[in-house]
Amino acid sequence: MGNNCANPKPHKILRGAVYAALILLLSFLTACGDRPKTEIILTTDFKEGEVFRIENTSCYLPEIMVYLVNSENRYDEIFGEQIWKVPIDDSTVGDAYKETILARIAQIKVMNLLAKDYEVSLTEEEEALVDAAADEYFRSLTPEEVDIMNVSVQTIRQLYQEFAIANKLYLTITEAVQPEISDDEARAVSVRSILIKTYSMTNGGTRIEFTQQQREEAYNRAQDALAKIRTGTDFDIVAADYNEDSESEYSFGRGVMPVAFEQVAFNLDNGEVSDIIETEYGYHIIMCTSSFDRDETDANKAGILKKRQQEEFNIIYEQFVKTLTANLNAPLWESVTYEKSPAVNTTSFFEVYDRYFAAEES
Repeated sequence: MGNNCANPKPHKILRGAVYAALILLLSFLTACGDRPKTEIILTTDFKEGEVFRIENTSCYLPEIMVYLVNSENRYDEIFGEQIWKVPIDDSTVGDAYKETILARIAQIKVMNLLAKDYEVSLTEEEEALVDAAADEYFRSLTPEEVDIMNVSVQTIRQLYQEFAIANKLYLTITEAVQPEISDDEARAVSVRSILIKTYSMTNGGTRIEFTQQQREEAYNRAQDALAKIRTGTDFDIVAADYNEDSESEYSFGRGVMPVAFEQVAFNLDNGEVSDIIETEYGYHIIMCTSSFDRDETDANKAGILKKRQQEEFNIIYEQFVKTLTANLNAPLWESVTYEKSPAVNTTSFFEVYDRYFAAEES
């Protein structure tokens, strides 16, 4: 099963995450999707450089360019400039990422509007951090970078301030969600397992299901492995000979493994070995090494809490979005591009913010 069964890692509050609610807002701005409660106002009454407006708050072209330039430069370093031309459906990676930038900035703007309802604002100390971060990033820019983004230190300060308020709002809403999570709900078990696969993979990554005869041969092989274990051969020795999985040990909570695998694993006692179990991966034999993994259970509790907190935030956020009116300056948005230049290499916009505010948001 390998990585298919790995526990998902929790995301940062906003950095690196695109919530489902953000996708709702993206469709809300670009006039796509089913939005019976969303009011879209078509207007040409935009100020110069105004990309979109949500209620009384606006996003201007320099804000878009800060995101676009920093993000594309960073990904260029990792993947090369050709990444942006890779096709996705009827579009490209570059076009899709541009839409993600629009959605992320829009989410931050909406969260700042919502913050007023919750009376969330920055303290003097937090405002001072915003000032210091904005000054540091702006001083790092070359004249060419300032020119291509058409940016000022005031623009950077506004972006950082909106980041900080959005994160503070998220913490305000989610920290109020503190459900009781029992050991049983979060219980994790540890097992050793043997997998005999019922499929193969081509060099191109295509999965090919076994024929009936091949499945019978795989099942017979699983029976041989189980018989050796039942007659006293050490489980690990049998696993070394028979296991076709990339891993042989797993610790997990509920809802991670295939259902049949999980149901058996959670009903084994320490040292107990299962019968043969069939899943979409093939035939499994499980030995329970711990029917209650304390460390993994505690980690699962934290994961469950974060998930419920995010769900609660998304409910509040989505309800708020539906009360708003939005305007997208489509011609300006469609014209937005970043012409690469050897003199424009800035990538540190997000890193500078993280350096000043990571402690406050952890």
